Amino acid sequence: MKKTDMMIGLYIMAAIIFMLVPIPTALLDVLMALNISISMIILFNALFASDVLNMSTFPSILLFTTVFRISLNISSTRNILTQGYAGGVVAAFGEFVGGGDMVVGTIVFIILIIVQFMVINKGSERVSEVSARFTLDAMPGKQMAIDADLNTGAITDKEAQERRQKIQDEASFFGSMDGATKYVKGDATAGLLITMVNIIGGVIMGILRQGLPAMTALEQYGLLTIGDGLVSQIPSLMISLSTGIMVTKVSQEADIGDLLVSQLFSVPKVLYMVGGSMAFLGIFTGLPTLVFTVYGVVFILAGRAMQSKIEIASVESEVSEVDTSAEEIRKPENVVSLLQVDAIELEFGYGIIPLADVNQGGDLLDRVVLIRRQIALEYGCVVPTIRMRDNIQLNPNQYIIKIKGIQVSEGEILFDHYMAMNPGYVEEEITGIPTFEPSFHLPALWITEGQRERAESFGYTVVDPPSIIATHITEVIKEHLDELLTRQDVQNLVNNIQEKNGTLVTELIPKLLGIGEVQKVLQNMLREGISIRDLVTIFETLADYSPTTRDTDVLTEYVRQSPSIKRFISNKYFPMNTTTSVVTLDPKIEQEIMASVKQTEQGSYIAMDPEKNQFIMRSVKEEIQKLENLGNNPIIITSPIVRMYFKRMTKDYFKDLIVISYNEIESNVELQSVGMVTA
Repeated sequence: MKKTDMMIGLYIMAAIIFMLVPIPTALLDVLMALNISISMIILFNALFASDVLNMSTFPSILLFTTVFRISLNISSTRNILTQGYAGGVVAAFGEFVGGGDMVVGTIVFIILIIVQFMVINKGSERVSEVSARFTLDAMPGKQMAIDADLNTGAITDKEAQERRQKIQDEASFFGSMDGATKYVKGDATAGLLITMVNIIGGVIMGILRQGLPAMTALEQYGLLTIGDGLVSQIPSLMISLSTGIMVTKVSQEADIGDLLVSQLFSVPKVLYMVGGSMAFLGIFTGLPTLVFTVYGVVFILAGRAMQSKIEIASVESEVSEVDTSAEEIRKPENVVSLLQVDAIELEFGYGIIPLADVNQGGDLLDRVVLIRRQIALEYGCVVPTIRMRDNIQLNPNQYIIKIKGIQVSEGEILFDHYMAMNPGYVEEEITGIPTFEPSFHLPALWITEGQRERAESFGYTVVDPPSIIATHITEVIKEHLDELLTRQDVQNLVNNIQEKNGTLVTELIPKLLGIGEVQKVLQNMLREGISIRDLVTIFETLADYSPTTRDTDVLTEYVRQSPSIKRFISNKYFPMNTTTSVVTLDPKIEQEIMASVKQTEQGSYIAMDPEKNQFIMRSVKEEIQKLENLGNNPIIITSPIVRMYFKRMTKDYFKDLIVISYNEIESNVELQSVGMVTA
């Protein structure tokens, strides 16, 4: 057991024992002095804490010190009633602080109680309640602000995690303080009641046991009681003051002394006005001339000194900025930082800034956060942070999307307009500015807010500008998701499942496959829009087949044919209780493709006659057109052994072509062949 734990345990245990066992007056003096010193430590720690979380244990401290103080109060009460003496500390407080007079001591004690109970405790209780409520209400907004900073690149993932933890800790602290202030309030009430009981009990004991006259008994025991009350209430007042300081503390990383001085005495004209007013009051009124005039002169001189200090600081700041900028240019690190390439970037003209600015009502940042969440749920991988920045070189309404520093797509929007798209069956026409939807390049119209309701009533699909950009980003990310998956991302995915599947991971990596090989398999799947969320199934399949082959393309085919992935493919492309129209591949073509496959140490490639290849592509185009005329996805079904080679042949010609093998289709799927690819 730690020494600190033993000390805290003894502290609490002693408080309980002191309530039951009589304490010698000498030991009582030591404990009362200890109580006063602990109260001072708490007060000054609360005063100079730069952040409330620096004293996150303050609610527990309140409880411990309150119980210990009450136990000492009970012990001193026992000694007063039984011995007529409670030690030197109580006697000194009664004689010195109370002025040796019961009436004076009583008045001082009552004033302390009123100040503590009505001012400090009541204010601290109200502030704690409001702080707890507002802290909890502000949590969602603070979380969204952190996500926005993370997406814009202002903070790192580690900093975002630390900020989220700080928000949770602050909520817990203020929630606890809301209840802990009740301890302080109850302590003040208990001190008043104990004092009343002591006086009444002391008078009764003095009259009945010692035979003292009523006034003598009142004077003797009343003075001791007041001393005991002051010994208890002064530490209690310091704890109450500490509580008020903690719940009213601003969250700034600065010393409170510096903050107070800088905020009160940093404006020269304020000091000039105060100095002039004090001098006027001292000269032209009946107030003490010397005192007020001296104060006036002091404040005027302080204002002049502060003004000179500000002027010097301004000049030094300008010089420092020039020197700093020159030094920054010379630093080689600034050149090195330019080599960093963001995985995904969104750059936009100044006309689109309101969409990204939260202060102007823009929610584009929130949508970007949802995009990353959507991709993670749909495809099972974490999208890198999407950097968003304005670019004055672009047209005001233009935006571009970059992948690893290279522009891959662009778009243009009209602020305060909506994009209306005809789904294909609407015959009514509306007026607008012709354009194209940037994600799928569909014809569309820009319409005003007043036309929106009319367009929707006709059946047009109406989309606002933030949704257009968000959809465009989503589609670009999906298209390049395989490029964005790095080895480090794969390692993070492995670490995520390792806790519950340690045996599987240990068997596969790095014994059978390296991280790079696993990455290639996952990239192959993402390239064709297959989710890698079920990593356990993927890894189990790789562990089954990697002892026989380390060809990542072949391993990808095995993974695609596993039960859960097969189910995913079937559900994605073949709706239940519906017959799906597809195109098949001529067996002769399949044989020719397999015959043209050449194996090398670096992998396999297709060495087909270019003329023959053109005939096949022409046939593919014709058959795909049949499917599109029927309103179906372009799907071609092949044998398992040919699928990956045929997909490789067609990917440069038909980007959206879906190639599926028979082994990747569930048995309950109903298909209808409407054509066959021939040559």
